[in-house]
Amino acid sequence: MPELFAQLLRQDFADLDAATASWKKLAKAFDDTQRGSAKRVTGPLHKAGWAGVSAHYGFSAMEATETKLGTAEVNARLIATILQALGTKMRAAQRDLRSAVADAEAAGHKVRDDDGWVEPKQAVDPKYHNDPDYAGLQREANSGLGGFRARIDAAVEAARTASQTAADALYQLDPFDLDKRYGGAHAQEDAARVAAYAGIDPKAIPDGKDPQRSKDWWAGLDEEKRQFYLAAYPERIGSLDGLPAPVRDEANRAALDLRLNDYALREGTLGYHDRYNYRNLTTLKDRLEKTDSGPPDKQMYLLGYGTEKDGRAIVAMGNPDTARHTAVLVPGTDNQLDNYGAQLDRIGKLQDSARKSAAPGEDVAVISWMDYDAPEIDGSVTTRGRAHAGEEDLRDFTHGLRSAHQGERTHLTVIGHSYGSTMTGAADAGGRGLDADDVVVVGSPGLTVERANQLHVNPQHLWVGAAPDDNVSNWFSDATLGEDPKDPAFGAQRMPVDTSGHSGYWNEGSRSLDNQGRIVAGLKPRP
Repeated sequence: MPELFAQLLRQDFADLDAATASWKKLAKAFDDTQRGSAKRVTGPLHKAGWAGVSAHYGFSAMEATETKLGTAEVNARLIATILQALGTKMRAAQRDLRSAVADAEAAGHKVRDDDGWVEPKQAVDPKYHNDPDYAGLQREANSGLGGFRARIDAAVEAARTASQTAADALYQLDPFDLDKRYGGAHAQEDAARVAAYAGIDPKAIPDGKDPQRSKDWWAGLDEEKRQFYLAAYPERIGSLDGLPAPVRDEANRAALDLRLNDYALREGTLGYHDRYNYRNLTTLKDRLEKTDSGPPDKQMYLLGYGTEKDGRAIVAMGNPDTARHTAVLVPGTDNQLDNYGAQLDRIGKLQDSARKSAAPGEDVAVISWMDYDAPEIDGSVTTRGRAHAGEEDLRDFTHGLRSAHQGERTHLTVIGHSYGSTMTGAADAGGRGLDADDVVVVGSPGLTVERANQLHVNPQHLWVGAAPDDNVSNWFSDATLGEDPKDPAFGAQRMPVDTSGHSGYWNEGSRSLDNQGRIVAGLKPRP
């Protein structure tokens, strides 16, 4: 303890600051390298269509390397966080110590340089020690002595505890994590310990029920805290409506890599559901990486994913935070993770169509929102249960888009297909609605309401498209899911279509697709 007193009193933290900065720099280098690999190597190879046995093993090796880089980035950031927190705690202890020493000396005491002992002062000349008042005067003059000693001891003990706890935290970081694919799981466990040491409370992360609150919380964090939360709690950060799309994409891709890594380690023992998820999430990752080296408007952002039931995913093509026009496509019956690629094809076509109609320089982002348990082709498709179960999530998502958007208010269109229109109707009818400028429903069996004016969207901006031979629209509307939205009495606007069947609304070159694009771009459909 005496040695620590002398060290702490005169401690220069330049070396600690330099070490912290070096680990931060290393973490950024790992992150940049991982991103560069995906953008300049893996992505272009996926885009080029490299296939076959060599491609299978090549991609597996490259993805393993990228996972290791991600793990190394997390660990380097954890080390930097420990060192930075140590510096903060040690500086606080030093301030307390110097303050206690200064106060003791100002009160007339001598503080020994070697061990910090506070000596009593002589209030009365020692030659008068036989004076009856001597002892009382000495006690009164040294009445604060115990307090000064306690303050010095507390400051030194705080420094010792901070140093020992930091050493323990660094010791528990597995150094082998830095070059092994399995390390990701351990890095997440390590993060919880580091968070406790650094005073970063995971309970501070919003519950996600209020997008504006989530936005404000994120905006109030400094860059160091943001990076720590991204590294330590990617799944929770990626799920927060209201956060910037690039932030959610980074978090969700990190969480996806960890999930795929876990599946890879257990590949020989996976059950049916995990094998289903492993296959489909790998396909989703490959599809995302194909766009990483493409033009900005075609880059994809992973805004959410999950493996519950048949799986779910939210993917944006183009950045919705900056787009002048944004569309959200809600798929319907029998859509799940294993056929999600078809939804990504549709949002690509919608984006192309809208860009043809939009004014020059106006960006368009289109999002596939499959964040609910779409009904199978069974009894669930005739009930409103799945729509009501997911309606609040869809409302939170569209309000989150509003909160995260930068600059002039984006023109927002929500498009519901099949049972997805039922979900869209339920979401817009309840709560605060979807806050959409336009709503389009195609092949709709009903919107859960009897009339258009029961929705929040202006009936003049509710567009209904239905092919003459669309059996879902013809047979199921005006039954259990609400009144027929294409009936003039319902009060919506008809969107002319020229396609046939239930799923032809996105056929290339069709008026059906062109009119959806025009509405997304803020224009009226052509007759």
